[in-house]
Amino acid sequence: MFIPPSAWFTGFIPDLPTPFDAADAVDLKAFAALCERQIAANVPAIVVCETAGEAPTLSPAQQELVIRAAVDIARGRVRVIAGTVSNATDRAIELARRAEAAGADAVMLVVPAYNKPMQEGMLAHFRAIAGSIGLPVILHDNPSRTLRPLADETLLRLVESRQFVGLRDGCGDITRPMRLSRNLPAGFRCLSGDDRTAFGFIADGGDGAISEVSNIAPDLCRTIFSHVRQGRLQSARYLHKRLIPLSTCLSKESPAALKYALSVLGLISAHTRLPIVPLDAAAQREVVRAFAAIADEELIDGVGA
Repeated sequence: MFIPPSAWFTGFIPDLPTPFDAADAVDLKAFAALCERQIAANVPAIVVCETAGEAPTLSPAQQELVIRAAVDIARGRVRVIAGTVSNATDRAIELARRAEAAGADAVMLVVPAYNKPMQEGMLAHFRAIAGSIGLPVILHDNPSRTLRPLADETLLRLVESRQFVGLRDGCGDITRPMRLSRNLPAGFRCLSGDDRTAFGFIADGGDGAISEVSNIAPDLCRTIFSHVRQGRLQSARYLHKRLIPLSTCLSKESPAALKYALSVLGLISAHTRLPIVPLDAAAQREVVRAFAAIADEELIDGVGA
């Protein structure tokens, strides 16, 4: 049965890393464990082959392998959102078609990096990719990585097509959901792409967050979201503040810090792919200190054990 994205593109959704083994191959066993952990936490969806997934270092065949693995593991228990990251439109179309063939429930398209396209170029890029597939499309605006933002006006032109169902907003602008709400179609979802400002974004009308810290603390993130929706803002703010040191560590060296944090929990190895390298000793100590700051309240399974 088809369930519209508005029903599941909400709450905290983890941006999953791609585990690698010592031979630099995709570690599908570790990846399956990450997926199952999130499914057990009742997340509404998972994101693969995107920022935390080191997508630019994966070949098209490897991206399809990861997406197909996620779909096979999920077995309909959770939705799979596949990143199709490229700054060349024809390559992004190829990746989107592969994601659809692999069984993804939606694709996530990021503003092209390095090229610095004008707004009309972004519009044409996203429309061309969407027109090549039949899947729902989620946009990803992340100016810190792409140099140019997706303007509100461009977003509103895109959502004239109901194929565009959501936005991952990495701008850190917590006023954006409220600013856009009256002009967006019913069912369109705006999720934060920045863990450090996710509380404010959701409290100001956002629908959730695409999150790295949710990889580590999915239950806690779900509690924060639930508290905000129930109007228990003081409790939600307290829990969010406790996660800020860890979120800050993750954002400084993403995704190397996330992989190291997950390795501390014994979930994956800390291996990354060049040009990303593993954390140095000082950064590792910073992650451990961030864990220690929350271990006293046992906010994360496995921390302090």
